[in-house]
Amino acid sequence: MIRPGFVPPPEIRRLRDVTRYRADLVAVRTAEKQRAEKLLEDAQIKLSVVASDIFGVSGRQMLAALIAGERDPRVLAQMARAAMRGKITALQEAFTGYFTGHHAFLPAKMLARVDAIDADIAEPGAKIEEMIAPFAAAAQRLDEIPGINSIAARAILAETGIDMARFPTAGHLVSWARFAPGVKESAGKKKGNNATGHGDSYLARVLGNAAVSAGRTDTFLGERYRRIARRRGRKKAVVAIGRSILVIIWHLLADPDARYTDLGSSFYATRTNPEHRKRNHIRQLEALGYTVTLEPAA
Repeated sequence: MIRPGFVPPPEIRRLRDVTRYRADLVAVRTAEKQRAEKLLEDAQIKLSVVASDIFGVSGRQMLAALIAGERDPRVLAQMARAAMRGKITALQEAFTGYFTGHHAFLPAKMLARVDAIDADIAEPGAKIEEMIAPFAAAAQRLDEIPGINSIAARAILAETGIDMARFPTAGHLVSWARFAPGVKESAGKKKGNNATGHGDSYLARVLGNAAVSAGRTDTFLGERYRRIARRRGRKKAVVAIGRSILVIIWHLLADPDARYTDLGSSFYATRTNPEHRKRNHIRQLEALGYTVTLEPAA
């Protein structure tokens, strides 16, 4: 018989409603920020080239002055704070553009909208903190995985639930989430392009962001992401690391006593170095609770 579809319990469904609404609000805020950045580009203001976040404290102060009528690049650049003050010269060049009164109208509306959405996001965030209380221990264990923060952990639990009995193996969870490339075969001929298919878009978004974040860390997942990205591209690396994260999540949720243990970025050296291979094997056994004693071979 066909297995029934995955329907999470009521408390998880309610948590899912709130986390998805928060994710939608974040997407709306991101779109509004992108519109503001595009308008600055239209005025040849290249602030995003110099500042990693043009909506940070320094960026917002500069944008407010720009909208208010300040056009002198030197004055605008001097509003930089903290580490941004080391980029004064670059900021002066970035603010050398053609920002006019026409350009000032829309950014003012966009920034006001961003602030309003920030306030809207805060309320669902507080509600999520309240609803996650029964699952706080599980969320904390997921938070230990590289690339996953507390917000991502809550969003993942809202999509997968905490009862892994519904997924007999980690592969079942990966397949349900559509993070396993599928190969269609007929009459001995393979068809398709190994695409994963369309799964839970909210879960895919969280896992994709987690994979990219993990790629910036000095961890096993980070090294694996960079290795795959170099050889096969960033998109395949995101899917591969997203799948690895799902496998880790399944094991952590299937066993309440399990905790994440990172293998370290040097794990790939075990392919060519027998000594590294031995040390990492011992490390994995000890992480599982075994005591390892080395004795010379007879």
